[in-house]
Amino acid sequence: MIGDTVPAVERTISVPRWRSLLFVPAHVPRFVETAHERGADGVILDLEDSVPQDQKGEARRQLPESVAKVGRKGKSVLVRVNRGLRALAADLDAAVMAGVDALVLPKTDSAEWVSEIANAVSDLERERNLSLGRIRFLAQIETPAALQRLAAIASAHPRMVAMALGPEDFSAAVGGAPHFDLLLAPNLAVLFAARAAGLLPLGFIGSIGEFSDTDKLREAAAHARRLGFAGALAIHPTQVAIFNEAFSPSAQGLEWARGVVAAEHDAAARGLSAFSLNGKMVDPPVVRRAYEILALAGSN
Repeated sequence: MIGDTVPAVERTISVPRWRSLLFVPAHVPRFVETAHERGADGVILDLEDSVPQDQKGEARRQLPESVAKVGRKGKSVLVRVNRGLRALAADLDAAVMAGVDALVLPKTDSAEWVSEIANAVSDLERERNLSLGRIRFLAQIETPAALQRLAAIASAHPRMVAMALGPEDFSAAVGGAPHFDLLLAPNLAVLFAARAAGLLPLGFIGSIGEFSDTDKLREAAAHARRLGFAGALAIHPTQVAIFNEAFSPSAQGLEWARGVVAAEHDAAARGLSAFSLNGKMVDPPVVRRAYEILALAGSN
């Protein structure tokens, strides 16, 4: 469905269903212990911004136990690494292990950077007798320069599976505030580049830090889904249920999709590829959208 534009040989692992990915500071045991109960499709063990510099080493040492804990109930397990070379090397050494599904790459600014990390991960997988290529990449776009290279970043390596704009860091990098008018264009750019490369576009138009106003967040998530985003990153458990609902097909949407598919079968029997349903024209792109909605419902 989402990966149709990418050659099959490059997509040896199916694109995941990530409606919600919950950040958890990897150095806080009580958060790690309960993360699998929060309802998110995946948990991001953060080694970057949420971990103080003097506690990063301990967070890395705890990672094997943390990965096992957050991966309970079949959750996807992701680890966000640091950007600096020394910290990144230590993070990769700690994070490349069985049970880790993906790495979150902050401040991704070039295809070359993605390739360098991919090569290092491949070396570690070989040394540790892990399945080669199993660990995927979610790239965070957080600088204006990265916007100029989105297509190259998205197709940099078969490990790439998702992209998301980092609204706070991006806004700071351009000297602005994380408001709708600033974030709309870069979010759409990430969305288009991700879809063109067969990746998951994640995010919504707004600050990821605004979690207390649930009505506003629900509206922003619903808007993101209408735009074409597949899910979003959460920094607080209250965001998870909102994202899961927003990025899942509604009852009304499912009813519409079933009606389109049924009408399409009837039209095909009559040799038609376009037809009218409830006063609206239905052609192959509309039918494809209906099938995608049904597929999403079946994957929940």
